[in-house]
Amino acid sequence: MEERRTFHVADYVVFSLMLVISAGIGVYYRCTGGKQKTTREFLMADRKMGVLPVALSLLASFTSAITLLGGPAESYTFGTQFWVIIFSYFFTFPVCGQVFLPIFYRLELTSAYEYLEMRFSRPVRILGTCNYMLQMVVYMGIVLFAPALAIQAVTGLNVWISVVSMGVVCTFYTTIGGMKAVIWTDVFQCVIMFAGMIAVLIKGSIQAGGIATVFRLAAESDRIEFFNFSPDPTIRHTVWCLVVGGAFNNMAVYATNQAQVQRYLSVGTEKQAKRAMWLNLPGVILSISIVQLCGLIIYARYHGCDPLKNNVVARSDQLLPYYVMEVLDIPGLPGLFIAGIFSGALSTISSGINSLAAVTLEDLIKPTLKVLKKKDMTEERATLVSKILVVVFGGLCMLFAVLASTMGQVLQASNSVFGAIGGPLLGLFSLGMLFPWANSAGAIVGLITGIFMAFWIAIGAKIFPPYSPTKSTSIADCILPNVTMANITTATVPFVTDVYSSTLMPTVEPRPAISELYTLSYMWYSATAFAVVVVVGLVVSVITGVNKPGQVDPRLICPVFDRLCCCLPLPQSWRHALHCGVRQSQQEDDQLEGGSPDTAARLSESIPAQEEQTSPEAPKPRRQQTRV
Repeated sequence: MEERRTFHVADYVVFSLMLVISAGIGVYYRCTGGKQKTTREFLMADRKMGVLPVALSLLASFTSAITLLGGPAESYTFGTQFWVIIFSYFFTFPVCGQVFLPIFYRLELTSAYEYLEMRFSRPVRILGTCNYMLQMVVYMGIVLFAPALAIQAVTGLNVWISVVSMGVVCTFYTTIGGMKAVIWTDVFQCVIMFAGMIAVLIKGSIQAGGIATVFRLAAESDRIEFFNFSPDPTIRHTVWCLVVGGAFNNMAVYATNQAQVQRYLSVGTEKQAKRAMWLNLPGVILSISIVQLCGLIIYARYHGCDPLKNNVVARSDQLLPYYVMEVLDIPGLPGLFIAGIFSGALSTISSGINSLAAVTLEDLIKPTLKVLKKKDMTEERATLVSKILVVVFGGLCMLFAVLASTMGQVLQASNSVFGAIGGPLLGLFSLGMLFPWANSAGAIVGLITGIFMAFWIAIGAKIFPPYSPTKSTSIADCILPNVTMANITTATVPFVTDVYSSTLMPTVEPRPAISELYTLSYMWYSATAFAVVVVVGLVVSVITGVNKPGQVDPRLICPVFDRLCCCLPLPQSWRHALHCGVRQSQQEDDQLEGGSPDTAARLSESIPAQEEQTSPEAPKPRRQQTRV
């Protein structure tokens, strides 16, 4: 058995400094400014954050340890096809910036799910909130467990000691420093993440003999693959499922996820929020490219002695930390790498538990107090409750890390969770913003049906795992006792790839016909759930009686054709027809069909929203109608 390499003193110093600085940022924002005494400061950073820190926070929150560990494992095991997902972001960001972000920003919400009550009803809001809470708690469990595996692989430190340590530090600075501490620790941790991965990339490419050698060896094993245009939705990764399906996956994160929306709303103006979002694009492309290259560099080193087949590591997610401890022999560099992995986890978890505290307070606690006809909470009490909620969700995150330990390959697991749970939420918000005819009954039935369908496929894929071919590996260069030459090289073979893991399938057992449904690529989960929610929601709305578009508050509907045809001088009558009956301008007031005089009078109070509406000084849209 190969001797385990351990940290140098310099590595522990670098790693410890990252934790101390992160905690110190929380202490700083507890002692400065408003000292986190109001929910506006604790949950929304007073809506005065700058573009760059918010952009880096957005990037750090969902780059996470899952990307840093799962990305290299993906290209090492399955090849480079996943790299194509970067093109999906060129569809994701325009849709988010033109459809979802303007509505959330101009309504000045704290919780994105307040929109659902304004558009549909309180039950829809509660259902959406509970769905989000389930999504984030499970996802954060995966994120917390992933770096603990890395620490165990390189230092031998018990996985659960790592889980508790990360959970406690993250909960500490999030509780005392609020959103300002979360955003600025994200900035610091984002720098650490990229520094660690770039160090691996540079040192690894030099050690391998250059990038050209890395790509040559990868090409010889058929790992270089970009142009799989097969329309078969059961193939794990194709251009279509990565670009189209990936776009829906990404929108479930950037368009309607509370953790992201909360950051959009923490800046001063709508234009600044859009700039912060677009600044993510180069960061996303860079991060995905780095981790994919790292996977190829790892293969260049181990192409003749696969650590997985050699039983040196137990899981593909441990390949990168194992490689780091072998190659980064300069004291301090392994510590920088592990600090980067930890940073990826901390940034995601801190934003997650802060957002969970926000939705629990705004969507569950405050509405319940109103129903019970209790007095509204004072700012001091609401802030205290928010801090207690952060502690509670920090503890739940650590508990769900136990569940994550059974999910295997972390990159696929995280995408599966966001597809199965985030997809229905994306469909629900889209139903409200794009279809003025949809009603509350349609929203409830559509959401429940979408969740049922997504979980049905995901759980079915766990019971009847689909097959997915992996790339060839070899142990010809390993020094192994009692190994016959027949076992030296493993060519490309069918692996069983369930929703969460990849294991060798020795025999093919008979399967029921319904199992064909479960072979759907996990990258299509979000798009499938989205389609189910929208179609079922519209059908049920028609059956139960559609909303009259003229009676729908125009602030809650996205004027899609105005955005698409913004430069065309269309006649007013044409614009009215394209608005589908929703009043989007003063001139359409007399053309409302089906709207009562009271409705027309109420809607006529709307005034155009200024693109540069500044949050701190602007009146609340609940008192002032604003044209979307």
